[in-house]
Amino acid sequence: SQAKFPVSQKPIVLNVCNFAKGSPTLLSFDDARTLFHEFGHALHQILSNVTYEPLSGTSVSRDFVELPSQLFEHWLTVPEVLKRFAVHYKTKSPISEKLMERLIGASNYDMGYQTVEYTSSALVDLYFHLEDTEKDVMELQNEILSKIGLPEAINMRHATPHFAHVFSGGYYAAAYYSYMWSEVMDADAFSAFEELDNPFDADLAKSLEDNILSKGNSLDPEIAYKRFRGNLPKVDALLRGRGLI
Repeated sequence: SQAKFPVSQKPIVLNVCNFAKGSPTLLSFDDARTLFHEFGHALHQILSNVTYEPLSGTSVSRDFVELPSQLFEHWLTVPEVLKRFAVHYKTKSPISEKLMERLIGASNYDMGYQTVEYTSSALVDLYFHLEDTEKDVMELQNEILSKIGLPEAINMRHATPHFAHVFSGGYYAAAYYSYMWSEVMDADAFSAFEELDNPFDADLAKSLEDNILSKGNSLDPEIAYKRFRGNLPKVDALLRGRGLI
């Protein structure tokens, strides 16, 4: 991890991926997304510029740690980027325009269902940690789902008995919502580049580094985000990206 005190220390970062073996080794689109995601975490560590090691890099709150990684996923589907790495392994010819359009267009498939499915699980997790009760977990789960009006045709992502996040006792207990919250932030953050019609704007990228990627936990996340974006994240960009508005 990076630090300046008591001694200057540079970060050493490894991204270790367990992709399917083969000859040649080819990546699926999901593999590529994972690679971009994990490299976002790596950048958060590499660009850290704080005084104390415990505050460096990804040592931030659960609400904030996935922002850099999920934000970096957006560059995966930028056409200029996709054409450079999505090439035929023999001919080296880039992905066709038609296939690229279909690939990007499919990104919001079934998002209505997925959004409701995930949100219901997050709400159940929160309710479990708010209520002081000795009720059977399935009884309580059904009460909560009825209260929030979950359609009968949609189930929770994980029924409570095997909803490991709820019982993890630390990182994700009462924090399962953080996945969706991070998506709200990363969609809003990337929309700053979209508003400039330039996903490679150098000045905005420098602001991202100076205000978020380099700060670790040395600055309150709310202040850091507002310095980069000018306002707190709004849900509009996420809903547009999911095809819901």
